[in-house]
Amino acid sequence: MGTDTKFFTNEDNNSLLERFKSTLPTTRYFDVLAGYFRSSGFGLLSDALGNVEKMRILVGLETEKSVVDAAQAACGLLPEVLASHAEIHGQYSKSVQDEFENAPENQQTEDSISQFIAFIRAGKIEIRGHPARDIHAKVYISRYRDDRDFGNVVTGSSNFTNAGLTAQREFNVQLKDECDVKFALERFEKLWNEAVELTGEFIDTATRKTWLNN
Repeated sequence: MGTDTKFFTNEDNNSLLERFKSTLPTTRYFDVLAGYFRSSGFGLLSDALGNVEKMRILVGLETEKSVVDAAQAACGLLPEVLASHAEIHGQYSKSVQDEFENAPENQQTEDSISQFIAFIRAGKIEIRGHPARDIHAKVYISRYRDDRDFGNVVTGSSNFTNAGLTAQREFNVQLKDECDVKFALERFEKLWNEAVELTGEFIDTATRKTWLNN
């Protein structure tokens, strides 16, 4: 299979992980919109992310969407439902705790989380959560540090997890035209400006409410 394919399915040595490893070293800004962002995904790419100046992570509320849909259907309502700031903080904290409960308690996991927190404290990573419960998109926007290209945008089915980047059969496409990247970035900026700050929530939860506090 050609090395410059636009599609990534995690089959036949054609993983999204390998594409990110090839593009992130020359990326200046990396924006992520996903329902699930896991330290397992970050751990796989921590070395490649070393030279990225800023990584913005925007998470949706996919885990509660089915509950909301059921409630709306029961009431015959279809309007968008927005979560309160307290709900967003509470749900995100729980998702971080759940991740730790399911992650192996070993040095590799601890090193990955510690590096993630170090990136946050250095101002390289910022996390926000969007109050809308109907965001299901997975979008990854890279803007390069040199003038060879403006950047690229990857969109498809992969969440930022070990499984999404390597193991599961996924279907993602990479777009390189500047107009496509700017279109995605414009939409991302709008959602980002509407979102709730969660960076401190991650550090607080990870260091006080999980086995990492030991």
